[in-house]
Amino acid sequence: MPDIVHLLPENIANQIAAGEVIQRPASLVKELLENSIDAGSTEIKLIAKEAGKKLLQVIDNGCGLSDTDARMSFERHATSKISTVEDIFKIHTLGFRGEALASVAAVAEVEMKTKLKGEELGTAIRISATNIESQEPCSCPDGTSIAVKNLFFNIPARKNFLKSDPVETRHLIIEFQRVALAYPEISFSMHHNGEEVYNLPAAKLKQRIISLFGKHFNEKIISVAEATDILKVTGFVGKPQNAKKTRGEQFLFVNKRFIRDPYLNHAILNAYDELLAPKTYPSYMIFLEIQPGMIDVNVHPSKQEIKFQDERMVYAIVRAAVKKALGQFNITPSIDFEPEIGLEKIISGSNFRPGTADARQGEKSQTISSFFETEGRRKDDLLQTSNKANWEKLYENVSIEGLKQTDTQQGSDIDVKQIEKEYQELIQEETVPYLIHQQFILAHIKSGVILIDFQLAHERIVYEKFLPAFESTEKISQKKLFAQTVTCSTPDFELVNSMLPDLKKLGFDIESFDRNSFVIHAMPVDMGEGEVQGVFENLIEQYKNYNPDLKPDKQQNLAMVLAKISSTKRGRKLAPEEMNNIIDQLFACSNPYLSPSGKPTLVTLSIEDLAKLFDN
Repeated sequence: MPDIVHLLPENIANQIAAGEVIQRPASLVKELLENSIDAGSTEIKLIAKEAGKKLLQVIDNGCGLSDTDARMSFERHATSKISTVEDIFKIHTLGFRGEALASVAAVAEVEMKTKLKGEELGTAIRISATNIESQEPCSCPDGTSIAVKNLFFNIPARKNFLKSDPVETRHLIIEFQRVALAYPEISFSMHHNGEEVYNLPAAKLKQRIISLFGKHFNEKIISVAEATDILKVTGFVGKPQNAKKTRGEQFLFVNKRFIRDPYLNHAILNAYDELLAPKTYPSYMIFLEIQPGMIDVNVHPSKQEIKFQDERMVYAIVRAAVKKALGQFNITPSIDFEPEIGLEKIISGSNFRPGTADARQGEKSQTISSFFETEGRRKDDLLQTSNKANWEKLYENVSIEGLKQTDTQQGSDIDVKQIEKEYQELIQEETVPYLIHQQFILAHIKSGVILIDFQLAHERIVYEKFLPAFESTEKISQKKLFAQTVTCSTPDFELVNSMLPDLKKLGFDIESFDRNSFVIHAMPVDMGEGEVQGVFENLIEQYKNYNPDLKPDKQQNLAMVLAKISSTKRGRKLAPEEMNNIIDQLFACSNPYLSPSGKPTLVTLSIEDLAKLFDN
């Protein structure tokens, strides 16, 4: 048998490696900005064109590179940050793997100009798909400028996976925010398609937060500051009353490195226990400082995942620090802190170590506390759901085959025309539908009964009202007595800006006010009179989280999102007339069987079906 194992060509190996590091233009922004910070820069400028697909350029005033170092920096695993394996566990820089520039050079056209301070001339290097096209002396300022053009030009398949410009721009801004937030002492600026997005002078952390997210943040955040022998926690958290329906401004840093950690995110949210309205999320900008030897940052090439030696201890300190900050501002009762003996010992900086008696006492205290905190909510949930569970169990064996089909499929085992005919006949006999648990409508038909989830049914009704609006020239809007301003983050601003033409077709009279807000003069009639800021936040969150496989069409998705926001919600009492109206309008829909998201809106039970439920 011939030999089949061989080494990959260097250009292919580089492209494969680049796939882990550079996934989209925002990944490139992160790597280039972090290199500039590690170079000791005090001023950093980001320039982007066409969401970074055409051009991404970072200009800094850092230390610069020599001729030889400039060339070596594009080699795989070439780095100035570490020399031995032990160095990985005492890292104080953002970069250390030596992969970023090599990865960029493998999938784009790159031009670097760099000059050491004190030198007369610098170096200009041009690279395309790993191939060095030129290297020559040049005149340039101190520091480094790297321009990356035509990202993924040599990997069309990867380029096709990039999203639209507004979506990619939003990711660019989010990545820029993460870096700029971690280093308020550095001046940052960002330009996109010739327009200034941010101009951030060096400042203190709170001023940087306000510059990034808007002046309204000044009164919405509370400082967090707690230090132990093991961990230092600083930053800001949002006041509970300012929590939003979107997971917007939530940032967690370890040694100034942005990380994603659901476990620590839970610790922060747990500190807000019983302070937040349902399905709302607080803002936070939390910074953890810990000895590098107690963490492992070499988990993933993106370096956004970290392993802690003792994550339970870190969880407890973070939770206690946030809870203490909320308590000091009279947001939580001070009595909440008294039972947490184990946490107090951690915060006080005592000789707490995992495995000691103090640690076991702290764990026991937290376990007991968690039990009582959750047990009351569990009982409430059981009381609220027991009747619903009994009802659902009663009908769990009823077949509804044929309902679960996509919105575009036709036909169903349910003959809606026949149901409508039978229902109309019974209406004339003045039959009244029943509301069950403020969620289902139960109505008689001659052959049995129908059971309708009125929220899903109303979503279908409103959805089919919104869809024709995209083609109609006549808009039915409801004017606001006073124009209302709604605020959002800069990334969300970019997203809404891309939606404006379609929003206006649906009846919104909306215009941008600045980089973080819109002015709304009118809304579609079907949107009702809900609180505008909340409706707007909900719209953004739902739109971002939609399933593109279910609704690939942007207008269909927007109509689906607005229908979900505008529909009559479960838990509301409905008068008989309202129930009859929902049933009538549902039968008039082109597809009354399914909600816009593909869930069944109704179930029929014939008299025979009901009789079978009682057969032994």
